[in-house]
Amino acid sequence: MRSFVLAASLLSLALLPATLRAPVFAQEAPSPSGPPPASDAPPLPVEESNVQTLNVNVNLVNLYFSARDKDGFITNLAKSDCLVSEDKAPQTIKNFTQEKTLPLTIGILLDTSGSQMNVLPLEKESGATFLRDVLTPKDEAFLISFDINVDLLSDYTNRASEISRAMNKAQINTGAGTGSVTGNGEPRGTLLFDAVYLAANDKLRMEAGRKILVLLTDGGDQGSQETLKTAAEAAQKANAIIYVILIADRAFYGGGSFNLGDSGARDMNRLATDTGGRVINVGHDGKKLEEAFNQIQDELRTQYLLSYTPTNAKADGTFRKISLNCGKNLKIQTRTGYYAISAADQP
Repeated sequence: MRSFVLAASLLSLALLPATLRAPVFAQEAPSPSGPPPASDAPPLPVEESNVQTLNVNVNLVNLYFSARDKDGFITNLAKSDCLVSEDKAPQTIKNFTQEKTLPLTIGILLDTSGSQMNVLPLEKESGATFLRDVLTPKDEAFLISFDINVDLLSDYTNRASEISRAMNKAQINTGAGTGSVTGNGEPRGTLLFDAVYLAANDKLRMEAGRKILVLLTDGGDQGSQETLKTAAEAAQKANAIIYVILIADRAFYGGGSFNLGDSGARDMNRLATDTGGRVINVGHDGKKLEEAFNQIQDELRTQYLLSYTPTNAKADGTFRKISLNCGKNLKIQTRTGYYAISAADQP
């Protein structure tokens, strides 16, 4: 893992507050569940031979998912309907609930590079409406813009109005005349992968509950220090679901179409698929943009949470591939796997 201090220097994140600049060294377990806080009461005397039996490490894997058939989302699944395996080894489901009330943490990542010049007003309007409809007092959201810089425009808040005000202040930054930002006399481009990495690793990784990132972008990255692979890994380690709303300024692309065959869109498909989210291509249509946000809302309201204790208890930091089946006619949307805790991250 790269040191965030080095990444911040390379990305020139001068405007980010300390909460986003601070390095994060501890890896979050796949489950946000943790041991209860220590009691202030004096410890009871125990025999030396019994000490080891009191140190129990519970490692739950939490899997958020949605299920659909040809008619829409399925909301009546039971634990007995689903089979989960890890690296092809069957696992025993311990908990199974439909999550409608679990606190939600949302990160909005707003592309403010030159290619978004004519669609940024649409993004601001629809994004603000989405947050007003979704956020409850127990939820939180933050807003990051990315262009030649990655900037935290609004830190954690449960007030949609605060995010909306920050979003309204977002401006297109093409890097013209700002070569000093990179130190090489040339604009860096669009730091999309850096934005995803920093949002996942430095803002979401230590948060509990449901966590999503919503990217409003055309999918193009230019100049990031992070890569598609490291950005996806950061999101997986944070157990964050990525939804990508592909929106493009048609004039910027010479009036041509913008489709999922473009390399940037393929990268966005990888980010979304690996984390249990999806890509919604709206072109430059404001109505489709509103519908995209509505689709994300519907998914959040119909998500399930499944948890299991993996049969592979090795603390080796490896990637474990997950397969979930809840019926042959159902399409399951969930993350492709998770990274196990490494020995170095054990208490």
